Amino acid sequence: MSRIRGMRGHLASSIAVTCAAALSLPLALSSNATATPSVAPSAAERRTTGNATPGGTTPGSTQSLPLTPLTPSTPRTPPSSSPSSPSSGDRTLPPPALASAQGLARRDVRRFSLVGVVWDDPDSELHGRVQVRTRATGTTTWSAWQDVDTHNHEHAADPDTAERASGRVRGSTAPLWVGDSDGVEVRVQGEADGRTGADGRAVTAEPLPKGLHVELVDPGAEPPPQGPEVNAPPPGVLTAESAAAASAVNAELAPIGATEIPALSQKETRADLLETRGEELDPTDTTDAAGAADTVAASANQRAKPYIGARPRIVTRRGWGADEGLRESNFSYTKTVKAVFVHHSASGNNYRCAQAPSVIRSIYRYHVKSSGWRDIGYNFLVDKCGNIYEGRAGGVAKPVMGAHTLGFNSKSMGIAVLGSFGKANPPAASVKAVAKLTAWKLGLYGANPRGKTYLKSGGGNLYRKGKNVRLNVISGHRDGFATECPGGRLYAKLGKARATSARYQGR
Repeated sequence: MSRIRGMRGHLASSIAVTCAAALSLPLALSSNATATPSVAPSAAERRTTGNATPGGTTPGSTQSLPLTPLTPSTPRTPPSSSPSSPSSGDRTLPPPALASAQGLARRDVRRFSLVGVVWDDPDSELHGRVQVRTRATGTTTWSAWQDVDTHNHEHAADPDTAERASGRVRGSTAPLWVGDSDGVEVRVQGEADGRTGADGRAVTAEPLPKGLHVELVDPGAEPPPQGPEVNAPPPGVLTAESAAAASAVNAELAPIGATEIPALSQKETRADLLETRGEELDPTDTTDAAGAADTVAASANQRAKPYIGARPRIVTRRGWGADEGLRESNFSYTKTVKAVFVHHSASGNNYRCAQAPSVIRSIYRYHVKSSGWRDIGYNFLVDKCGNIYEGRAGGVAKPVMGAHTLGFNSKSMGIAVLGSFGKANPPAASVKAVAKLTAWKLGLYGANPRGKTYLKSGGGNLYRKGKNVRLNVISGHRDGFATECPGGRLYAKLGKARATSARYQGR
């Protein structure tokens, strides 16, 4: 039985549906603020928490703490030899240097590993700088101030879609992975426009958004190793009960409950694709998994040689421990996949490959619980070791509608490379994985990785709504929206990814 026969309907028909330096200003809580350093958050500050599963593991939790106005003050100056001293780069500036600012004083919190800032109105942008410092769990060691990427609104569902109009969506920064921590301090500084107000303070270009909260995400414990579900239906057989599970949509590719979808050779992948087209594979085809030259005999039964790369190994949502109770239960599809947008997660590079599932669980929870999205925004994620992970639920071979490139989520898919690549080079393994994944997925829909295509803009800051835009089939996020994503260093590697992906397809 074909491993991808279940995508036939998606290939043939439409389904309507629904991307350093420390601040020089020391800031402290104003006199009317009530939060105090080293105090655990109250129950009212915990917007979302995780519940223990029947097996006793914790699927994760989120602490949501409100930010309050900050005023200039002389910074704490514990002895430089003290291991609890935060970064010593703070300098006191006179009050006129202060623009609009909010924050959270240094305090003890429950354990978390990822941090971000959210606000009420998703259409409001945060013009300014967000910084955090954290304390490693069980220690007295505080990190230096770390910048959080504030330009994140372009990673979102398209305007006028049900996901965007749900009433749950909030504005948000990119999430930052900080590792296992139990202390936090936050400061948000508005961007000054060069003028000074009547009170002597610098005037911000725009006020900070209302309802600022810091979100502290605990990814939960790693799920125990699990194989396919006991008594699971055989591949291709969907029951009413299993159809609701995220793994069921991949049932033609792997057993229900599998933690990974296995790699195939190019010959096996091509045979699957031809079977869905109702064609037969030429028995003289000797293509191997590495993309060696083909020996294809003339055949009246084979109308065209399919260009498709070998299916790569993909870690499923079950494999990285997704809590399927977080997301919306139904799936959302677009008509086809004409283009791929490559992103960086902007979550930092301070993670090990073994931690990648935890990073993804944290991003998933942040996208759903903090940002108000229906599911994780990306269709796929890639770690620094080149491992590929299933993202938004709906089936890895299907045209799942993501929330990754504002204005261009229709007829596209989004791949996020975990990390920040504005100044750091992306690992070669990650770029290769992008090439492998696109060679396969674009091949399912007949797209040439080195080609161009047209997508209609759903509206954004680069192209007006309704404009037909000519794009590379493999584009960077910045090609569809004015943004730094996927970072200059990763963007510079996309030419190589296109060429390699096309070669993997046999072009």
